[in-house]
Amino acid sequence: MAEETKKRYSDEELREFEKIIDQKLAEAREQLNYYLKQIRSIQESTETTLKAYSENTIVRELNEYTTYAERMRKLIHHLEKAKIRIKNKTYGICRETGKLISKERLRAVPHATLSIEAKQKLSNR
Repeated sequence: MAEETKKRYSDEELREFEKIIDQKLAEAREQLNYYLKQIRSIQESTETTLKAYSENTIVRELNEYTTYAERMRKLIHHLEKAKIRIKNKTYGICRETGKLISKERLRAVPHATLSIEAKQKLSNR
């Protein structure tokens, strides 16, 4: 059956996507932990470290790591929601069109909730 006529992905296909999401989740959590360690390290810096760097450099680094950490938290949240959609068997269905999102898109962006066409339409509004 062609993807265009299917209403949802099969259980086997959903398991494939779940593996992809699990891998992405593990990577994102590892990255988040790295950023949080960097933030703690900067915050716990000794006076000698503070003398070696200017205050602006420290603030900039802290802001950068905080931004990266927040991005990872959002990605983790989106991936966790995707896992819920898999359990509910609604994963891969475009929230705008109700049609299946292409496998290629889901492999690239496993937490996608919009097909390429729907995303482009929203961008052009």
